[in-house]
Amino acid sequence: MKREILINATPRETRIAILEDAKLVELLVDRPDNRRMVGDIYLGRVDAVLPGIQAAFVDIGTEKSAFLHSSDLVRQSADEAEDDDEDDDEDEPSERKNGNGNGSNGNGRRAKAPLIQEALKRGQEILVQVSKEPISTKGPRVTAQISLAGRFLVYIPDSSKVGVSRKIGSSTERARLKEQVQAILPEKSGGVIVRTVSEDVTPEMLDRELKSLMSQWKKINRKMHFQKAPSLVNRESGLTRGLVRDIFSDKVDSLSVDSKQVYNEIVDYLRDIAPDLIPRVKLHDAQTPLFDTVNIESEIRDIFKRRCDLPSGGYLIIEPTEALVSIDVNSGRYTGKKDPEKTVLRTNMEAAAEVARQLRLRDVGGIIVCDFIDMETKANRDRVLQELRQHLSRDRARTKAFAVSDLGLIEMTRQRVRQSHYQSSTEPCPTCNGTGRVLTPETIVRRMERSVKRMAVEGRRDNLLVKLHPDVVMYVLEEERDLAQKLQKAANFSLEFRDDPLLKPDEFKLVVKAQGRDVTQQYAIA
Repeated sequence: MKREILINATPRETRIAILEDAKLVELLVDRPDNRRMVGDIYLGRVDAVLPGIQAAFVDIGTEKSAFLHSSDLVRQSADEAEDDDEDDDEDEPSERKNGNGNGSNGNGRRAKAPLIQEALKRGQEILVQVSKEPISTKGPRVTAQISLAGRFLVYIPDSSKVGVSRKIGSSTERARLKEQVQAILPEKSGGVIVRTVSEDVTPEMLDRELKSLMSQWKKINRKMHFQKAPSLVNRESGLTRGLVRDIFSDKVDSLSVDSKQVYNEIVDYLRDIAPDLIPRVKLHDAQTPLFDTVNIESEIRDIFKRRCDLPSGGYLIIEPTEALVSIDVNSGRYTGKKDPEKTVLRTNMEAAAEVARQLRLRDVGGIIVCDFIDMETKANRDRVLQELRQHLSRDRARTKAFAVSDLGLIEMTRQRVRQSHYQSSTEPCPTCNGTGRVLTPETIVRRMERSVKRMAVEGRRDNLLVKLHPDVVMYVLEEERDLAQKLQKAANFSLEFRDDPLLKPDEFKLVVKAQGRDVTQQYAIA
């Protein structure tokens, strides 16, 4: 599989596109006003301790206090982390549900978390690391399990074990790396997780990086003693540098960047950690914009659409909601030839691959429910599930897809550490209040009619000016031309309809002519 990284950098925005076999699979965006926080270390002050949910709120200087669960006070050992690749945003188990108040002791057993009311007091200062950014109405999530990521190693100051990423398939290589790190790790100086990219790395390179990470931790400790909570103690590497550190390896064919400054920064960084990769870095200095050369701008625009077409003619409908993301698979214009089950299977197999790609591309997280087209045989249902899992395995975020339910649904979860592109790049519609729909002209006319009748019931006899959106006025002229006459007769005062293009489609205004006074709020209950 051919993998490429494209970096489009401007002073106000950096966009990184990851392509697999010339197809866009991941998009990362960083802006100065929406800086990424995951991995940042703060000296916080405990705002509130809530024994009922075994959690605390910690003031770290953000708009909303950060959430700290009692299980995130338990130090994670490196053995437990062997299950993860520890790449970039995966360093902390931020998506696990910690309602049981338990953490792991690193030996496969669950270690009882300390009671939050015994571990923390209001006003206490505590060093925490952001594991999940603010999403919707929630503040950031933090952990007291600090970890510092390098290219080859993740250093965990409060651990005592050495673990190796299980994405290193060879047991011999895993054993060799573990032995090498144990040999260079000073006694009682912390724990280490060896990352996937460390395969075939020399002991000297591991030793140099470990010393660098331990030195960084000492600086953080010293800095913490001279700062007042809440304050930022250590900022995680920027998006570009972090991506080069975590993803750019000999498994990536090329990295193209359209900024000379960013190009020089990447080359300088690689000169220290992986000089053999420098020839794969290319500076794009042509007139044609970088993303246009591979025709992905249209794909980026499409990530906000509900509908996503499949090659055979079927399509997906992707609907984000507050609780979960629902994905519906439809056969569309693809009807196959003779065997309906084969038609359905082909559509579902295409959908499984596209669902996995869209989740990565849109950066969708949390609970996801996929409604595939019903299949008669269990073997076909299993094939679709395996196809979905195979494509999900390429995702850097942790995912889990469950078996097909009795209703024909596949439920799954995907690690969420920040807002999706849909959430971060859009805002609620001021007209429909985020529903995506507005009331019909007839519904607005009926609401206006009830409001006028309320005025009449109160005995008011003021001549009235009724302002409506032009589309609603057009509806009245075409469908209810005698409406004004009927209302005047029922209310016993004169009415005049007037269009107002400044109104929202489902708004109207009642204005007393003589005084020019707006009385809409007084009478427009429903």
